[in-house]
Amino acid sequence: MDLGLNDGSVLVTGAAGGIGLEVAKQFAKEGCDLILWDHSPHVDEVGEGIASQCSVSVKAYRVDVADENEVNQAAKQLKDPNTGIVKYVVHAAAIGSGRFGFPFSHLQPSDWLKPMQVNLMGMVHLAHAISPILIDQRAGSFVMIGSVAGQIGSQTDPPYSASKAANINFTQCMAKDLAPHGIRVNMVCPGMVKTDLMHSVWEGWSRLQGEASGMGYDQWVEEKVKAMIPLGNLQTTEDIANMVLFLSSRCASQVTGQIINVDGGYVMHW
Repeated sequence: MDLGLNDGSVLVTGAAGGIGLEVAKQFAKEGCDLILWDHSPHVDEVGEGIASQCSVSVKAYRVDVADENEVNQAAKQLKDPNTGIVKYVVHAAAIGSGRFGFPFSHLQPSDWLKPMQVNLMGMVHLAHAISPILIDQRAGSFVMIGSVAGQIGSQTDPPYSASKAANINFTQCMAKDLAPHGIRVNMVCPGMVKTDLMHSVWEGWSRLQGEASGMGYDQWVEEKVKAMIPLGNLQTTEDIANMVLFLSSRCASQVTGQIINVDGGYVMHW
């Protein structure tokens, strides 16, 4: 199916790894030009790697979404005529607290600051900087990468879970506000995806358990999948990217304000 995603550029945040990187690769395969933002110093190398495999334009910038000024300065570059029209925005930049929070009293209030600054305020900075560009075009879409942790009050990492719950709410606020301008806003919530973020959760749990844990990363993941995922599989970054591309495409032209889980049935709402 031709998704018609080669009529403009896509801005992907958190593009240097994990879900963001896979999203960028899949858009490139559709013939869509890329604008990549990430705080990692390796984002240039990532962009060069994608450009060498796909005949699309790739521009990569080191941007920390938690820094309002950096986001605003990077957004100005999107108005360059040589950049092309930015029609698609995928916000994947996020972090966990790096601490295992079950119960939450294992954490300190200071553990909440960075996840909130990156995950919540990063989305706020992006929305304020990019929405005016799409409004001027009267076209475009946002797809935010959320998490099922924002829906179920996950005790694994309370700061991360709370920030993702806020992301869900703000996604719906944005969808209502931007709909009159022809701009759609949706969210994809991954379930269990084997990324650096999941590994950091295991590390936090393992530190807390000490020698009593006796469980390596792969075994820990396997046990969680058996206990929590009805379809019995981890999700892949490609699974998430496929849904992102669908929601960005003309196939989803009447879809906005939706929170779509790609989680193997982990969360089933009544």
